[in-house]
Amino acid sequence: MPEVACVGVACVDVLAKTVHRIPKRGKLEIVEALQLQAGGCAVNAAIGLSRLGVTSALIGKIGNDGFGQYLLKVLQEERVNTEGLAIDPHVQTSASVVLIDHSGERSILHCLGTNALFTYEDVNLTLVQSSKILFIAGALLLPRFDGEGATKLSRLARDAGLLVCMDTAWDWSGQWFCKIRHTLPYVHWFMPSFEEAKELSGHSNPEDMACFFITQGVENVVIKLGEKGCYVHSTADKSSFFVPAYKVERVVDTSGAGDAFCAGFIAGLIEGLTPYQCAKLANAVAAHCIMEIGTTVGIRRKEEILNFMKAHPTISSTG
Repeated sequence: MPEVACVGVACVDVLAKTVHRIPKRGKLEIVEALQLQAGGCAVNAAIGLSRLGVTSALIGKIGNDGFGQYLLKVLQEERVNTEGLAIDPHVQTSASVVLIDHSGERSILHCLGTNALFTYEDVNLTLVQSSKILFIAGALLLPRFDGEGATKLSRLARDAGLLVCMDTAWDWSGQWFCKIRHTLPYVHWFMPSFEEAKELSGHSNPEDMACFFITQGVENVVIKLGEKGCYVHSTADKSSFFVPAYKVERVVDTSGAGDAFCAGFIAGLIEGLTPYQCAKLANAVAAHCIMEIGTTVGIRRKEEILNFMKAHPTISSTG
């Protein structure tokens, strides 16, 4: 049975690089490359965990279409358990068009598709309860699961003795905090990005963001800070600290970096590492992600990640 059950957003990504400008109405622009890849917060994390030697399962919903068949094939090749994937023959698989600019930053056009219909009733509870960690990946982008469904599943997982982790996505609906407020008290590790945490908390610095989430019932908080690394507030260890990112030669594509970070952090939790060690590993996995086009292509096996950590400095240590 899987060590980590990744529940949430599953989609296919069409990546376009390099996008120098959006074409004017009725016009055309040239890009260097177009690629089709598996994507979505839960998919990315499940693949990342598998690459790091952690057995993972994906629980979500896809369509019975070309995108869905492609996604299923990739997951099976990556040795991700797909028993928890519900298939809806009447709705298209969720998909994104990812526009990557010269700096590696991306903008996304997203079709909710099957993610819009994913509910608590779609969750394979046996698969979840047999795991060690429940990871809700892509909260705020699952309209029929966010709120009551996520809260119910998190409560069930905690009652079963699982560690509950949750990551967020950008809330296109603008509802933000009200979607997750009742779920947070069941979350052991909450891992939003800086921009998402800012919208959710109303604060503009990581320390205040983390304190806000703690007051809402979260036990531990990790704020992902991109090129600045991350900020960790651990109630269990009574500690809080910044962990700098690793220096990389060139940023190719930031797509999936946050999901790669979460995979690294959760892999550290499975191994029993300290929060600081988990954060260092997470930063190293994210660093590999951004050196390749796509959300998971750059993620390496754990031994290679550990060798990278020994050989490469963090950004702050180089001035």
